Amino acid sequence: MDFLWGQIIWVAFGFEIEGFMKCDGRILQISQNQALYSLIGNRYGGDGVTSFMIPNLETKTGSYQICIKGVYPPHN
Repeated sequence: MDFLWGQIIWVAFGFEIEGFMKCDGRILQISQNQALYSLIGNRYGGDGVTSFMIPNLETKTGSYQICIKGVYPPHN
C-alpha cells in the first residue's frame, strides 16, 4: 500500500513505522523537510521561515503518525 506524504494514520502501538513520524508536535527544519512543509506549511506552529511543526495528536493508547516518505500528492 502506498501512503501519501502528509497522510496521517493511527496505529495501535507507540513506535514509529518506517517512513512515518509520530504526530507529537515536534519542530522540524524546513530545509530538511521541504516536501512535508510544502503540504502542511506552518499551520501547526513554527516560524515559517526556518521551522515548522507537525500536529500534536498524542493519545494514551496507540499513536497518530504522519507519512514522511511516500507518494507526493498531486496538486490541482
